[in-house]
Amino acid sequence: MGLDEDALDYHSRDPPGKIEIATTKPTNTQRDLSLAYSPGVAAPCEEIAEHPEDVFKYTAKGNLVGVVSDGSAVLGLGDIGPEAGKPVMEGKGVLFKRFADIDVFDIELDTEDVDAMVNSIRAMEPTFGGINLEDIAAPECFEVEQRLREEMDIPVFHDDQHGTAIISGAALVNAADIADKDLADLDIVFSGAGASAIATARFYVSLGASKANITMCDSSGIITEDRAQHEDLNQFKREFARDVPGGDLADAMAGADVFVGLSIGGIVDETMVQSMASDPVIFAMANPDPEIDYETAKQARDDSVIMATGRSDYPNQVNNVLGFPFIFRGALDVRATEINEAMKVAAAEALADLARQDVPDAVVKAYGDQPLQFGPDYIIPKPLDPRVLFEVTPAVAKAAMDSGAARKELDLDDYVERLEARLGKSREMMRVVLNKAKSDPKRVVLAEGDD
Repeated sequence: MGLDEDALDYHSRDPPGKIEIATTKPTNTQRDLSLAYSPGVAAPCEEIAEHPEDVFKYTAKGNLVGVVSDGSAVLGLGDIGPEAGKPVMEGKGVLFKRFADIDVFDIELDTEDVDAMVNSIRAMEPTFGGINLEDIAAPECFEVEQRLREEMDIPVFHDDQHGTAIISGAALVNAADIADKDLADLDIVFSGAGASAIATARFYVSLGASKANITMCDSSGIITEDRAQHEDLNQFKREFARDVPGGDLADAMAGADVFVGLSIGGIVDETMVQSMASDPVIFAMANPDPEIDYETAKQARDDSVIMATGRSDYPNQVNNVLGFPFIFRGALDVRATEINEAMKVAAAEALADLARQDVPDAVVKAYGDQPLQFGPDYIIPKPLDPRVLFEVTPAVAKAAMDSGAARKELDLDDYVERLEARLGKSREMMRVVLNKAKSDPKRVVLAEGDD
Protein backbone atom coordinates (compact mmCIF):
# COMPACT_ATOMS: atom_id res chain seq x y z
CA MET A 1 0.00 0.00 0.00
CA GLY A 2 1.01 3.62 -0.49
CA LEU A 3 1.42 6.15 2.29
CA ASP A 4 -2.18 7.37 2.09
CA GLU A 5 -3.57 3.85 2.32
CA ASP A 6 -1.23 3.01 5.20
CA ALA A 7 -2.33 6.14 7.04
CA LEU A 8 -6.02 5.40 6.57
CA ASP A 9 -5.51 1.86 7.83
CA TYR A 10 -3.44 3.13 10.77
CA HIS A 11 -6.10 5.60 11.88
CA SER A 12 -9.11 3.30 11.34
CA ARG A 13 -7.85 0.27 13.24
CA ASP A 14 -9.99 -0.50 16.29
CA PRO A 15 -10.17 1.66 18.34
CA PRO A 16 -10.32 4.48 15.77
CA GLY A 17 -8.01 7.44 16.21
CA LYS A 18 -4.74 7.68 18.12
CA ILE A 19 -5.47 8.62 21.74
CA GLU A 20 -7.50 7.39 24.69
CA ILE A 21 -8.10 8.13 28.37
CA ALA A 22 -6.19 5.99 30.86
CA THR A 23 -6.52 5.86 34.64
CA THR A 24 -3.50 6.65 36.82
CA LYS A 25 -4.79 5.17 40.10
CA PRO A 26 -5.99 1.66 41.02
CA THR A 27 -9.64 0.97 40.18
CA ASN A 28 -9.79 -2.73 41.02
CA THR A 29 -11.85 -2.76 44.21
CA GLN A 30 -14.95 -1.16 45.65
CA ARG A 31 -12.65 0.78 47.98
CA ASP A 32 -10.70 2.13 44.99
CA LEU A 33 -13.91 3.29 43.33
CA SER A 34 -15.17 4.94 46.50
CA LEU A 35 -11.92 6.92 46.65
CA ALA A 36 -11.96 7.80 42.96
CA TYR A 37 -15.56 8.95 43.01
CA SER A 38 -18.34 9.19 45.56
CA PRO A 39 -18.06 9.54 48.49
CA GLY A 40 -14.27 9.92 48.75
CA VAL A 41 -13.87 12.44 45.98
CA ALA A 42 -15.57 15.06 48.15
CA ALA A 43 -12.40 15.43 50.23
CA PRO A 44 -10.15 16.84 47.47
CA CYS A 45 -13.09 18.91 46.19
CA GLU A 46 -13.39 20.61 49.57
CA GLU A 47 -9.64 21.16 49.80
CA ILE A 48 -9.56 22.80 46.37
CA ALA A 49 -12.60 24.95 47.18
CA GLU A 50 -10.73 26.27 50.24
CA HIS A 51 -7.30 26.43 48.57
CA PRO A 52 -7.69 26.80 44.78
CA GLU A 53 -3.98 26.24 44.13
CA ASP A 54 -4.44 22.67 45.43
CA VAL A 55 -6.05 21.82 42.09
CA PHE A 56 -2.47 21.07 40.97
CA LYS A 57 -2.01 18.73 43.96
CA TYR A 58 -5.19 16.70 43.62
CA THR A 59 -5.96 16.70 39.87
CA ALA A 60 -4.22 16.23 36.53
CA LYS A 61 -4.50 19.93 35.61
CA GLY A 62 -0.74 20.48 35.99
CA ASN A 63 0.06 17.92 33.31
CA LEU A 64 -2.83 18.57 30.93
CA VAL A 65 -2.64 20.69 27.78
CA GLY A 66 -5.54 21.61 25.54
CA VAL A 67 -4.67 21.43 21.84
CA VAL A 68 -7.25 23.77 20.33
CA SER A 69 -8.04 24.43 16.66
CA ASP A 70 -10.81 25.69 14.42
CA GLY A 71 -9.44 23.73 11.45
CA SER A 72 -8.97 26.88 9.37
CA ALA A 73 -5.30 26.38 8.42
CA VAL A 74 -4.48 22.69 8.76
CA LEU A 75 -0.97 21.69 7.68
CA GLY A 76 -0.82 22.18 3.93
CA LEU A 77 -4.53 21.42 3.58
CA GLY A 78 -5.97 24.83 4.37
CA ASP A 79 -9.45 25.49 5.76
CA ILE A 80 -10.78 21.94 6.00
CA GLY A 81 -12.85 22.45 9.15
CA PRO A 82 -12.70 21.16 12.71
CA GLU A 83 -13.71 17.54 12.09
CA ALA A 84 -11.19 17.05 9.27
CA GLY A 85 -8.49 18.67 11.40
CA LYS A 86 -9.08 16.32 14.34
CA PRO A 87 -6.55 13.65 13.20
CA VAL A 88 -3.84 16.33 13.27
CA MET A 89 -4.83 17.46 16.76
CA GLU A 90 -4.79 13.85 17.98
CA GLY A 91 -1.37 13.51 16.38
CA LYS A 92 -0.20 16.52 18.32
CA GLY A 93 -1.38 14.80 21.46
CA VAL A 94 0.65 11.71 20.57
CA LEU A 95 3.82 13.78 20.28
CA PHE A 96 3.18 15.63 23.55
CA LYS A 97 2.82 12.30 25.32
CA ARG A 98 5.66 10.43 23.65
CA PHE A 99 8.29 13.14 23.90
CA ALA A 100 7.42 14.84 27.19
CA ASP A 101 4.79 12.67 28.96
CA ILE A 102 2.21 15.46 28.76
CA ASP A 103 -1.47 14.54 28.55
CA VAL A 104 -3.68 16.23 25.99
CA PHE A 105 -7.34 16.83 25.28
CA ASP A 106 -7.78 17.88 21.67
CA ILE A 107 -10.50 20.52 21.28
CA GLU A 108 -11.94 21.27 17.85
CA LEU A 109 -14.10 24.39 17.78
CA ASP A 110 -16.88 24.82 15.24
CA THR A 111 -16.32 28.54 14.80
CA GLU A 112 -13.84 30.86 13.11
CA ASP A 113 -15.13 33.92 14.95
CA VAL A 114 -12.39 35.44 17.10
CA ASP A 115 -14.68 36.47 19.96
CA ALA A 116 -16.31 33.06 20.07
CA MET A 117 -12.96 31.27 20.07
CA VAL A 118 -11.50 33.48 22.78
CA ASN A 119 -14.56 33.12 25.00
CA SER A 120 -14.69 29.35 24.55
CA ILE A 121 -11.02 28.77 25.26
CA ARG A 122 -10.90 31.19 28.17
CA ALA A 123 -13.83 29.39 29.80
CA MET A 124 -11.79 26.16 29.81
CA GLU A 125 -8.97 27.56 31.96
CA PRO A 126 -9.98 25.54 35.06
CA THR A 127 -9.39 22.34 33.08
CA PHE A 128 -5.91 22.88 31.66
CA GLY A 129 -2.38 23.69 32.72
CA GLY A 130 -1.68 25.17 29.28
CA ILE A 131 -3.20 25.82 25.85
CA ASN A 132 -1.54 24.92 22.55
CA LEU A 133 -3.28 26.75 19.71
CA GLU A 134 -2.99 24.92 16.43
CA ASP A 135 -3.81 25.44 12.75
CA ILE A 136 -5.72 28.71 13.10
CA ALA A 137 -5.50 30.98 10.06
CA ALA A 138 -3.81 34.38 10.02
CA PRO A 139 -4.45 37.11 10.87
CA GLU A 140 -7.09 35.84 13.33
CA CYS A 141 -4.52 33.63 15.07
CA PHE A 142 -2.55 36.68 16.24
CA GLU A 143 -5.56 38.25 17.94
CA VAL A 144 -6.72 34.97 19.46
CA GLU A 145 -3.34 34.28 21.02
CA GLN A 146 -2.74 37.83 22.19
CA ARG A 147 -6.13 38.14 23.87
CA LEU A 148 -5.86 34.76 25.53
CA ARG A 149 -2.38 35.55 26.83
CA GLU A 150 -3.76 38.72 28.37
CA GLU A 151 -6.90 37.12 29.79
CA MET A 152 -5.67 33.71 30.97
CA ASP A 153 -3.34 32.82 33.82
CA ILE A 154 -1.88 29.72 32.15
CA PRO A 155 0.55 29.41 29.21
CA VAL A 156 -0.98 30.00 25.77
CA PHE A 157 1.26 29.11 22.83
CA HIS A 158 0.43 29.11 19.10
CA ASP A 159 2.85 26.51 17.79
CA ASP A 160 2.35 27.43 14.13
CA GLN A 161 3.75 30.84 14.97
CA HIS A 162 6.42 30.14 17.53
CA GLY A 163 7.49 26.55 16.90
CA THR A 164 9.12 27.20 13.55
CA ALA A 165 10.51 30.48 14.89
CA ILE A 166 12.26 28.79 17.80
CA ILE A 167 13.68 25.83 15.89
CA SER A 168 14.82 27.84 12.88
CA GLY A 169 16.10 30.51 15.28
CA ALA A 170 18.43 27.93 16.83
CA ALA A 171 19.53 26.96 13.33
CA LEU A 172 20.15 30.61 12.43
CA VAL A 173 22.35 31.19 15.47
CA ASN A 174 24.56 28.27 14.48
CA ALA A 175 24.50 29.02 10.75
CA ALA A 176 25.66 32.59 11.38
CA ASP A 177 28.49 31.28 13.53
CA ILE A 178 29.59 28.77 10.88
CA ALA A 179 29.44 31.44 8.16
CA ASP A 180 31.39 33.81 10.45
CA LYS A 181 28.70 36.46 10.27
CA ASP A 182 27.12 38.55 13.01
CA LEU A 183 23.38 38.14 13.57
CA ALA A 184 22.91 41.89 13.75
CA ASP A 185 24.47 42.34 10.31
CA LEU A 186 22.53 39.65 8.45
CA ASP A 187 20.40 40.75 5.53
CA ILE A 188 17.39 38.43 5.85
CA VAL A 189 14.68 37.86 3.23
CA PHE A 190 11.38 36.15 3.97
CA SER A 191 9.20 34.47 1.37
CA GLY A 192 5.77 34.37 2.97
CA ALA A 193 4.09 36.81 5.33
CA GLY A 194 1.66 34.62 7.24
CA ALA A 195 1.55 33.71 10.92
CA SER A 196 4.70 31.63 10.92
CA ALA A 197 6.73 34.15 8.93
CA ILE A 198 5.69 37.13 11.05
CA ALA A 199 6.41 35.29 14.30
CA THR A 200 9.74 33.99 12.98
CA ALA A 201 10.86 37.45 11.90
CA ARG A 202 9.94 38.85 15.30
CA PHE A 203 11.83 36.05 17.03
CA TYR A 204 14.97 36.55 14.97
CA VAL A 205 14.97 40.12 16.25
CA SER A 206 14.75 38.78 19.81
CA LEU A 207 17.82 36.66 19.06
CA GLY A 208 19.81 39.65 17.84
CA ALA A 209 18.94 40.21 14.19
CA SER A 210 18.15 43.76 13.08
CA LYS A 211 14.56 44.45 12.10
CA ALA A 212 15.89 47.08 9.69
CA ASN A 213 17.64 44.27 7.78
CA ILE A 214 14.56 42.07 7.33
CA THR A 215 12.78 42.16 3.98
CA MET A 216 9.46 40.36 3.81
CA CYS A 217 7.78 39.28 0.57
CA ASP A 218 4.22 38.13 0.04
CA SER A 219 2.60 36.94 -3.18
CA SER A 220 2.62 40.53 -4.49
CA GLY A 221 6.32 41.10 -3.88
CA ILE A 222 8.39 43.07 -1.37
CA ILE A 223 6.37 44.62 1.44
CA THR A 224 7.42 48.25 1.20
CA GLU A 225 6.31 51.38 3.01
CA ASP A 226 4.75 52.54 -0.24
CA ARG A 227 2.60 49.40 -0.38
CA ALA A 228 1.68 49.84 3.28
CA GLN A 229 0.40 53.33 2.50
CA HIS A 230 -1.51 52.46 -0.66
CA GLU A 231 -2.66 48.85 -0.21
CA ASP A 232 -4.93 47.13 2.26
CA LEU A 233 -2.20 45.26 4.15
CA ASN A 234 -2.98 43.84 7.57
CA GLN A 235 -1.22 45.36 10.58
CA PHE A 236 1.15 42.42 10.88
CA LYS A 237 2.53 42.82 7.37
CA ARG A 238 2.77 46.58 7.93
CA GLU A 239 5.02 45.86 10.90
CA PHE A 240 7.76 44.70 8.50
CA ALA A 241 7.25 47.21 5.70
CA ARG A 242 10.61 48.63 4.59
CA ASP A 243 11.53 51.91 2.99
CA VAL A 244 13.05 50.23 -0.06
CA PRO A 245 12.17 50.07 -3.75
CA GLY A 246 9.47 47.61 -4.73
CA GLY A 247 10.20 44.40 -6.53
CA ASP A 248 9.70 40.67 -6.47
CA LEU A 249 11.34 37.89 -4.47
CA ALA A 250 14.27 37.70 -6.90
CA ASP A 251 14.97 41.39 -6.34
CA ALA A 252 14.82 40.94 -2.58
CA MET A 253 17.21 37.99 -2.57
CA ALA A 254 19.99 39.77 -4.48
CA GLY A 255 22.81 40.28 -1.99
CA ALA A 256 20.92 38.72 0.93
CA ASP A 257 22.73 36.65 3.55
CA VAL A 258 19.70 34.59 4.58
CA PHE A 259 16.60 33.32 2.78
CA VAL A 260 13.72 32.13 4.96
CA GLY A 261 10.99 30.30 3.05
CA LEU A 262 7.60 29.87 4.68
CA SER A 263 5.51 29.98 1.53
CA ILE A 264 5.12 27.51 -1.35
CA GLY A 265 7.38 25.05 -3.11
CA GLY A 266 9.45 25.69 -6.19
CA ILE A 267 9.46 29.50 -6.26
CA VAL A 268 13.26 29.93 -5.87
CA ASP A 269 15.62 29.01 -8.69
CA GLU A 270 19.36 28.54 -9.04
CA THR A 271 19.92 32.07 -10.35
CA MET A 272 18.28 33.58 -7.27
CA VAL A 273 20.60 31.58 -5.00
CA GLN A 274 23.60 32.66 -7.05
CA SER A 275 22.62 36.30 -6.51
CA MET A 276 22.90 36.01 -2.72
CA ALA A 277 25.86 37.11 -0.60
CA SER A 278 28.81 34.85 0.14
CA ASP A 279 28.18 31.65 2.09
CA PRO A 280 24.41 32.10 2.08
CA VAL A 281 21.96 30.54 4.52
CA ILE A 282 18.83 29.06 2.97
CA PHE A 283 15.93 27.88 5.11
CA ALA A 284 13.46 26.51 2.54
CA MET A 285 10.73 25.29 4.88
CA ALA A 286 7.62 24.95 2.70
CA ASN A 287 6.12 21.47 3.00
CA PRO A 288 6.06 18.97 1.48
CA ASP A 289 8.10 20.64 -1.27
CA PRO A 290 10.60 23.35 -0.28
CA GLU A 291 10.91 26.66 -2.09
CA ILE A 292 14.05 25.22 -3.72
CA ASP A 293 15.18 21.62 -3.47
CA TYR A 294 18.26 20.76 -1.47
CA GLU A 295 20.46 19.56 -4.33
CA THR A 296 19.74 22.54 -6.57
CA ALA A 297 20.53 25.04 -3.82
CA LYS A 298 23.77 23.32 -2.82
CA GLN A 299 24.97 23.00 -6.42
CA ALA A 300 24.19 26.62 -7.29
CA ARG A 301 27.25 27.95 -5.48
CA ASP A 302 30.98 27.29 -5.34
CA ASP A 303 31.14 28.53 -1.75
CA SER A 304 29.31 27.06 1.25
CA VAL A 305 25.53 26.95 1.26
CA ILE A 306 24.04 26.25 4.68
CA MET A 307 20.58 24.85 4.10
CA ALA A 308 17.66 23.65 6.18
CA THR A 309 14.24 22.36 5.13
CA GLY A 310 11.14 20.93 6.76
CA ARG A 311 11.91 17.47 5.36
CA SER A 312 13.38 14.51 7.20
CA ASP A 313 15.23 13.19 4.14
CA TYR A 314 17.68 16.13 4.05
CA PRO A 315 20.08 17.51 6.67
CA ASN A 316 18.90 20.16 9.13
CA GLN A 317 15.21 19.38 9.40
CA VAL A 318 13.29 22.22 11.04
CA ASN A 319 10.73 20.19 12.97
CA ASN A 320 8.49 21.69 15.64
CA VAL A 321 8.67 18.51 17.68
CA LEU A 322 12.09 19.78 18.81
CA GLY A 323 10.27 22.55 20.64
CA PHE A 324 6.69 22.40 21.87
CA PRO A 325 6.79 19.21 24.01
CA PHE A 326 9.83 20.36 25.95
CA ILE A 327 8.77 24.00 26.21
CA PHE A 328 5.41 22.98 27.70
CA ARG A 329 7.09 20.43 29.98
CA GLY A 330 9.24 23.14 31.54
CA ALA A 331 6.37 25.62 31.68
CA LEU A 332 4.00 23.15 33.36
CA ASP A 333 6.53 22.00 35.93
CA VAL A 334 7.10 25.52 37.25
CA ARG A 335 3.37 26.31 36.92
CA ALA A 336 4.15 29.17 34.58
CA THR A 337 1.55 31.84 33.89
CA GLU A 338 2.80 32.25 30.32
CA ILE A 339 5.39 31.19 27.78
CA ASN A 340 7.23 34.48 27.37
CA GLU A 341 9.98 35.66 25.06
CA ALA A 342 12.72 34.78 27.56
CA MET A 343 11.50 31.18 27.68
CA LYS A 344 11.40 30.93 23.88
CA VAL A 345 14.90 32.39 23.56
CA ALA A 346 16.15 29.96 26.19
CA ALA A 347 14.72 27.05 24.21
CA ALA A 348 16.41 28.20 20.99
CA GLU A 349 19.74 28.76 22.71
CA ALA A 350 19.60 25.34 24.35
CA LEU A 351 18.94 23.69 20.99
CA ALA A 352 21.74 25.64 19.36
CA ASP A 353 24.15 24.63 22.12
CA LEU A 354 23.12 20.97 21.94
CA ALA A 355 23.97 20.86 18.22
CA ARG A 356 27.55 21.78 19.12
CA GLN A 357 27.95 18.78 21.43
CA ASP A 358 29.08 15.29 20.44
CA VAL A 359 26.18 13.14 19.26
CA PRO A 360 25.64 9.77 21.00
CA ASP A 361 26.31 6.68 18.90
CA ALA A 362 22.70 5.49 19.31
CA VAL A 363 21.41 8.63 17.62
CA VAL A 364 24.00 8.40 14.84
CA LYS A 365 22.99 4.79 14.19
CA ALA A 366 19.31 5.73 14.18
CA TYR A 367 19.98 8.05 11.27
CA GLY A 368 21.77 5.50 9.13
CA ASP A 369 25.27 6.12 10.54
CA GLN A 370 25.45 9.41 8.66
CA PRO A 371 27.97 11.87 10.12
CA LEU A 372 26.37 14.10 12.74
CA GLN A 373 28.94 16.71 13.66
CA PHE A 374 28.48 20.45 14.12
CA GLY A 375 28.86 22.10 10.74
CA PRO A 376 26.86 23.16 7.65
CA ASP A 377 24.98 19.84 7.52
CA TYR A 378 24.27 19.65 11.26
CA ILE A 379 23.14 22.96 12.79
CA ILE A 380 20.19 21.68 14.85
CA PRO A 381 19.73 18.44 16.80
CA LYS A 382 17.80 15.51 15.40
CA PRO A 383 14.20 15.06 16.61
CA LEU A 384 14.90 11.60 18.06
CA ASP A 385 17.86 12.75 20.16
CA PRO A 386 16.67 12.05 23.72
CA ARG A 387 19.04 14.70 25.10
CA VAL A 388 16.71 17.44 23.82
CA LEU A 389 14.42 16.81 26.78
CA PHE A 390 17.18 17.27 29.33
CA GLU A 391 18.64 20.38 27.70
CA VAL A 392 15.62 22.37 26.53
CA THR A 393 13.19 21.66 29.37
CA PRO A 394 15.41 22.84 32.26
CA ALA A 395 16.46 25.88 30.22
CA VAL A 396 12.80 26.85 29.76
CA ALA A 397 12.04 26.24 33.43
CA LYS A 398 14.99 28.39 34.50
CA ALA A 399 13.98 31.20 32.16
CA ALA A 400 10.45 31.09 33.57
CA MET A 401 11.79 31.37 37.11
CA ASP A 402 14.28 34.13 36.22
CA SER A 403 11.67 36.16 34.33
CA GLY A 404 8.99 35.94 37.02
CA ALA A 405 6.61 33.75 35.02
CA ALA A 406 6.94 30.77 37.39
CA ARG A 407 4.70 30.15 40.38
CA LYS A 408 6.85 27.27 41.60
CA GLU A 409 10.61 27.23 42.19
CA LEU A 410 12.67 24.17 41.24
CA ASP A 411 16.15 22.99 42.09
CA LEU A 412 17.37 22.47 38.54
CA ASP A 413 19.84 19.69 39.34
CA ASP A 414 17.16 17.77 41.18
CA TYR A 415 14.69 18.60 38.41
CA VAL A 416 16.83 16.93 35.75
CA GLU A 417 17.05 13.80 37.88
CA ARG A 418 13.30 13.77 38.40
CA LEU A 419 12.74 14.25 34.68
CA GLU A 420 14.84 11.16 34.02
CA ALA A 421 12.81 9.13 36.50
CA ARG A 422 9.39 10.43 35.53
CA LEU A 423 9.91 10.19 31.81
CA GLY A 424 11.59 6.82 31.74
CA LYS A 425 8.72 5.36 29.78
CA SER A 426 9.07 8.03 27.12
CA ARG A 427 12.79 7.39 26.91
CA GLU A 428 12.11 3.68 26.60
CA MET A 429 9.75 4.39 23.73
CA MET A 430 12.48 6.41 22.04
CA ARG A 431 14.92 3.53 22.47
CA VAL A 432 12.45 1.20 20.75
CA VAL A 433 12.07 3.66 17.87
CA LEU A 434 15.83 4.09 17.63
CA ASN A 435 16.42 0.34 17.61
CA LYS A 436 13.86 -0.12 14.84
CA ALA A 437 15.41 2.71 12.91
CA LYS A 438 18.85 1.06 12.98
CA SER A 439 17.60 -1.64 10.63
CA ASP A 440 15.50 0.73 8.52
CA PRO A 441 16.50 4.43 8.60
CA LYS A 442 13.44 5.29 6.52
CA ARG A 443 11.37 4.76 9.66
CA VAL A 444 12.88 7.92 11.12
CA VAL A 445 10.27 10.23 9.66
CA LEU A 446 8.85 13.02 11.77
CA ALA A 447 7.50 15.44 9.21
CA GLU A 448 6.73 19.02 10.15
CA GLY A 449 3.03 18.99 10.68
CA ASP A 450 3.99 16.97 13.71
CA ASP A 451 2.19 13.65 13.38
